[in-house]
Amino acid sequence: MKVYFPGGKKVFMDTGNFIIETDQAERGGGEGSAPEPFTLFLASIGTCAGIYIKQFCDLRNIPADQIEIHQKIDYDQEARRIKAVNLDIKLPEDFPEKYKDAVIKTANQCAVKKYLMEPFEINTEISS
Repeated sequence: MKVYFPGGKKVFMDTGNFIIETDQAERGGGEGSAPEPFTLFLASIGTCAGIYIKQFCDLRNIPADQIEIHQKIDYDQEARRIKAVNLDIKLPEDFPEKYKDAVIKTANQCAVKKYLMEPFEINTEISS
């Protein structure tokens, strides 16, 4: 993976298969042309849970097109940091009752959540 700077406040990452584009909001000196990096980080939590839920439903032939996950952030203004990320899974009325608890357990298996609970090291260095 390679990070590069195409201009302005934009920072892109070439992952080999995709280019992930980020920018800063206008209030931060950017153009607001792409999500900010921290927004992508937060989005990875809900989308990861979504992938696990989708796979759970696919394995049981349960349609997932009416399922929504609403992600809300509890922010501590005093500490100036997020204190909780809350995922509210909205299931359709006809979703099988016997699977509701399993859907929560499935969402909690998300790899992003697991890595946040036991973080890895991030090492930074300069090379020539």
